[in-house]
Amino acid sequence: MPTAKRKLPEAGSHDLVCIMTGRLDQAQRIVIKVGSALLIEPDTSRVNAKWLGTLARDIAALRARGAHVLVVSSGAIALGREKLKFHAGLLNLEEAQAAAAAGQVDLAQAWAGAFASHGAPVAQILLTLFDTEERRRYLNARDTIETLLERGAIPVVNENDTVATSEIRFGDNDRLAARVASMISADCLVLLSDVDGLYRQDPKINPDAGFISEVTEITHEIEVMAGVPTQRTATAIGSGGMATKLMAAKIATGAGCHMVVTSGAREHPIAGLLAGDLATWFPASETPRAARKHWIAGGLNPEGSVSVDQGAERALRKGGSLLPAGVKTIDGSFERGAVVDVRTEKGRLVARGLSAYSSEDARRIIGHNSSAIESLLGYRGRAELVHRDDMVLM
Repeated sequence: MPTAKRKLPEAGSHDLVCIMTGRLDQAQRIVIKVGSALLIEPDTSRVNAKWLGTLARDIAALRARGAHVLVVSSGAIALGREKLKFHAGLLNLEEAQAAAAAGQVDLAQAWAGAFASHGAPVAQILLTLFDTEERRRYLNARDTIETLLERGAIPVVNENDTVATSEIRFGDNDRLAARVASMISADCLVLLSDVDGLYRQDPKINPDAGFISEVTEITHEIEVMAGVPTQRTATAIGSGGMATKLMAAKIATGAGCHMVVTSGAREHPIAGLLAGDLATWFPASETPRAARKHWIAGGLNPEGSVSVDQGAERALRKGGSLLPAGVKTIDGSFERGAVVDVRTEKGRLVARGLSAYSSEDARRIIGHNSSAIESLLGYRGRAELVHRDDMVLM
């Protein structure tokens, strides 16, 4: 159950603070979500370059110790509406999409400029929730992000508001950040907000409201404290509600990713968080790898199966990936990213995993060395038919 605190007490709290901040300090893959209210100055409708510079230095420090960092950033609509001289107040869908298209250019330039002095290349990725749900698009997005991280880039993700087919809803980037964290098996998701975290009551109404530093289970009581999200289109400078952050927490922790909500209003917000600044943590009960394995093993229905020879089975038992050379037959019709059973030639279930190839392409490469894949298919695909990270032994 959550523990209520107005602030983290100085006495007797050192171990608790170390445990909570250690989730970020020890994380090797981190997603940081930045909202419009933090990034955009309300008086000028321009990027708060000074604040962004301090965040960039914090992120550079995380990268210096070897962590991969991805940013999910709002702000395109807020920047674009000023550039296009839209009226104050709510925008309709077409206006919001136009503002996003105009503002996205400035948003990308702001992030690239913030990291220029750190020698870190920035890459822009526009996603929708659909991109994180449809398997082929999910895998394409994941592979692109993985490549960027491996090459030392900082992916900056924003919702692709310009082509959204439904209303641009309040708080979508909270959920998008959680889905991206799940996609890349992140260890920690940081939601920088305009509030410190979760209170038992609205602190603006009750200054003595109890603060909740850790939520180990999202109960009905916790959901009532968070309130109900407001369904609107797009505000002048967007802000998210705590309810959407609880939705994000369910997604993130379900994927084995710790999540924390803390105020980003101060400079160097990540350094402050590591130093023990006020925050609400949502700890995951298992690692991203374990959560992914459980999801593959029991959360999805297989769409086909492959049979393997004894050599391939031995390699799988030792923790290896499934290579095309060890596959004898392909059963069923499926697309890339589908769940398939891996069986012996006698039909005994060995493993279950996500296929890197469609059934059609898989049939063309089985029995061949991975070096022959490009000549057989006409494109350079993965060396593995099922990678060990996308597979669980049964």
